[in-house]
Amino acid sequence: MKGSEKRDIRAMSREDLRAFFVSVGEKAFRGNQVYEWLWQKGAHSFSDMTNLSLELRQHLDTHFTINHIAVDKMQRSKDGTVKNAVKLHDGLVVESVLIPAENRTTACVSSQVGCSLDCRFCATARLKRMRNLNADEIYDQVMVIDRQSRLYFNRPLSNIVFMGMGEPLMNYPNVMKAIDKITSPDGLGMSPKRITVSTSGVPKIIRKMANEQPRFRLAVSLHSAIEETRTSIMPFNSTFPLKDLRQAVSYWYEKTKSRVTYEYVVWKGINDGPEDIEALLDFCKAAPCKVNLIEYNPIEGGEFQQASDSAVENYIRHLEAAGITVTVRRSRGKDIDAACGQLANKETA
Repeated sequence: MKGSEKRDIRAMSREDLRAFFVSVGEKAFRGNQVYEWLWQKGAHSFSDMTNLSLELRQHLDTHFTINHIAVDKMQRSKDGTVKNAVKLHDGLVVESVLIPAENRTTACVSSQVGCSLDCRFCATARLKRMRNLNADEIYDQVMVIDRQSRLYFNRPLSNIVFMGMGEPLMNYPNVMKAIDKITSPDGLGMSPKRITVSTSGVPKIIRKMANEQPRFRLAVSLHSAIEETRTSIMPFNSTFPLKDLRQAVSYWYEKTKSRVTYEYVVWKGINDGPEDIEALLDFCKAAPCKVNLIEYNPIEGGEFQQASDSAVENYIRHLEAAGITVTVRRSRGKDIDAACGQLANKETA
């Protein structure tokens, strides 16, 4: 059997593996052992599976492959942030980031090679979407960052955000499969409450997700609650208008009782006026929420500028007066282009 014809073993369930071993005259529990090597121990080759006989490992190598990721290049920021250029089995590259804080470490993971959407302020949006990541490729990013967290910060990974390259809801099945594996006792066993899926806003999928009663968090990259303004900076908004998004986040809360977080950058001359604040306050009435005001991270050849401190303070003052929780998120890893909106595979281009 040629290597290109080998089956990806991580596409098989535990039951599939048990059935395979029975079919070749082995005990079913061998499937449990292999499953543990793949998902809990992160084995990259069958030779690592030392509780299997050499003959059995060779048999697996003949019939299967493990399409694991590899860190092609790692960069460390002066603030401790780690950025990984991750090479996939087909040679394509995505980026993921480890973000340290005093009491936690967060993995920012990618879900697509490139992006399906066209946000004008985001470097990733300039990349052609090549393909969706498989669930195991998403999972592997988390495994790598967990190891880095233990190595560099002496603690396990505590949080995961789907805020890397790509639009997670445009790769919904694989993102959900990855989260299932990340939260499963058979995988990393992380609490779903420590996972945030961030979307630019795909109303139909938000509603679908809500129907599945997930326990992870939802964040929406909003940036403007005025239709014309949002469409000018996020052109796909003409397909997924604010009216539909508003109804979707309301439905999300109705089904999950989990408040949504709005990610919001304030730019000079774009959304820094009183009318922008009033529109956001009105949008926040759709469902219980909180607002993260994010520092803008310039991209090469970009046309956007961070708004003045007074404009940001004006947002904070009005949001707090309306009883809405608001935080200001300072960017990490800007010196290595690892901050929000900067992931663009520059180092591997």
